[in-house]
This record gives sequence, C-alpha cells and structure tokens, in this order.
Amino acid sequence: MLQHAPTCSYHNFYSRTLMPVSHYGLWTRIGLGLRIVGFGFFVHTTDYGFNLQRMLYRKCRVVNTVSSTFAVYRVANHSEFCILTQEISYNLNGTYPNRYHSYIAASYVKFVEGAGARPVPIWIGENRSYYEDILSKVNGVLWPGGSTYFFQKAGYADAGAKIYRIAKRINEEGKYFPIFSICLGFELLTYVAANRVEHRTSCSSNNQPLPLEFTHDFRESKLFKNAPPNVLRILAEQNVTANYHHLCVTKKDLRSVNLTDEFHVLSFNHDKNGLKFISTLEHRQFPFYGLQFHPEKNLYEWVTGKKIPHGINATIVSQYFANFFVNEVRKNLNEFRTKQDEQQSLIYNYPVTYTALQNSSFQQCYMFTKSDRNKFFT
Repeated sequence: MLQHAPTCSYHNFYSRTLMPVSHYGLWTRIGLGLRIVGFGFFVHTTDYGFNLQRMLYRKCRVVNTVSSTFAVYRVANHSEFCILTQEISYNLNGTYPNRYHSYIAASYVKFVEGAGARPVPIWIGENRSYYEDILSKVNGVLWPGGSTYFFQKAGYADAGAKIYRIAKRINEEGKYFPIFSICLGFELLTYVAANRVEHRTSCSSNNQPLPLEFTHDFRESKLFKNAPPNVLRILAEQNVTANYHHLCVTKKDLRSVNLTDEFHVLSFNHDKNGLKFISTLEHRQFPFYGLQFHPEKNLYEWVTGKKIPHGINATIVSQYFANFFVNEVRKNLNEFRTKQDEQQSLIYNYPVTYTALQNSSFQQCYMFTKSDRNKFFT
C-alpha cells in the first residue's frame, strides 16, 4: 500500500536507515540493484526481505525491483516545526505577575531556526479538533523542557497526550510525522506513552554537564546511525550534554510501565548521587525521539553559574541534533492551506522579551496571554 502522490513512499518505513542521495539525475543503491530516477528525495533501506513489485508515482520511479524494503521521500522545500507552549513558570509569573498564560523559551525557537525550519507555537488548553487541525498543517512537533506539572488541567501534559495520540495515528496510517522531546518533553514522551501513569524517579542532575554512556546497540538507531564519528566521540568523551532536571526515567521505570519493547534506549547517565537514568531514546516504530539533556542551551542560553557547555565541541553536537530533527521534519509534506494562514501561525507574530535581565534562567522568552490564541483565528 502506497501513500497518495506526491509523498512517494512505501507505508511501512519506520526504523529504517536513512541514506541521503544526490539531488540530481540518476541514483544507484549499490549492491541492491535499485535505480531511482528523480530529484529531491531520500532513500531508506533495510536488510529485511521484501519483494517490492513496483513503484510508480508522479515524481519518483523505481527502475529495478529489489529484495529490500525501502522508502523514497520527496523532501519538503520548507518546514514548519510546532513548539508546544506550557504554563507560565512560577519564576516568570513572579516577575510578570498575572500577565501571561503560557510561554516558550526563545532558545527552542532559535534551535529550530538554526537548522532551517520555521517555528509555530501550538497552544495548550485546546480541544482535540484544534490539535488535529494544526498537526495537519505543520511538519513535526517539539516538546520543550520546562518546569510544569503533568497533573495540571488543560496544560502541557494534556496537550501532549492529545498530540501523541494524533501523531501515532498519523504514522500508523503511513504518513511520516515526527515528535522531538527535550528534558521535560522527554519525560512527557514516556508519560503519555504509558497512558499517563506516573513512573519517574527523583534524581539530582541539575547543573550537570555529562558525556553520554552509549548502549551497545546505539548505532542501530535512527538518531545515531549516521552521526559523524567526531560527533559520537565528543558525546562519549566530553561533558557536552547539559542536564537540568530533578526527575529521571530509569530502565526500571520504563519496565514498570511496559515500555521497554516500545522504546529503544540509546544512552544512560548517572546523576550526582550515582543513580543511572536514561538520557536518550527513540520509539522503535515511529519517529519519536527523546533527549533528557538540553542541546539548545549549548547554543543559545548564557545564564552565568549554570555550567552550560559553550565550547566548539559542545556547539558541534548540539547543531547535530538540531540538523537531525529538522531533517526528519522535512520528510513530512504537510502545508498550510493558504499563505496567509501560514504567516499568521508563525511565532514571528509575537514579541520576545529579554528575560535574563530579570534573573530568569532563560535569555529570552515568548510569553503569551490567553487572548493571543484568538489574535488571528476565532
């Protein structure tokens, strides 16, 4: 079963290896007898035995049949990346009392922009039809870190649960829709996958830059399989992952909610008390990724005393994650219905505030009132 043109992809392509191919002329997959004519695509391959009889669409054509499952993607020429807002933090509300309803730290906006995507805020406290609509227009979702509680009604976790169910269904239908999660978002990913059963463990990993302790099979993941050797070496040997969390997900926690078969654990770390926690993982079937650390801080947060790594190697690995995430987003071909709809949805319609001047842990924040949701749409 194939998707409708012009997506040009075999429907069951998750957990495949990404192989970038030339954007011009004739491509050849050496050793498989596969030749594809076209441009602007990516090819996924696996060693699974599957005899594809034919693929013929408007902008891609398989010339030879092969004994390998694969997918061909037309790469989106532009990408919109939704960033989930969250309840205004206690500290921000103390500085700007009762003025704002939700916020996004600007470092996440820059993180997305720095890899070539445009950010769209996605509001908390909305009904399912809103999330269905926005996920049909954008190309992926980022769940940022923060300091909110999962039990708050109509908040970050409620929105995340709706988004997760919708994104899962989209992928099950054969379309490619990625979710990327950082720190609190990482915890949200396993929380909603466990049907909102709390399973996190208290830990002490604040202001703690660490190297990753990779699992033996981490190279079999989508996240790291094609990572450059220097990136993997830096991640394994240097204190370049910025940790700022007091809750962790351990392997035991994952097992307690029956998620070990659903998620592939790629690395661990140890907190200040020696507790071993999961630091990176990805879904085994769908393009859902989780980082317990903060790659965006290495590039865009400069609060003193926070032990944020800012050296050249720290920025190299952070940019790798940004590029990987946005490249995943480019595989989704959703579009806004009109140019006006697109422009009115972008985060550039809202002001950014220099919050570090008020002793915030963020350099800048986008802070939203309840009425901002209806600024352009009713």
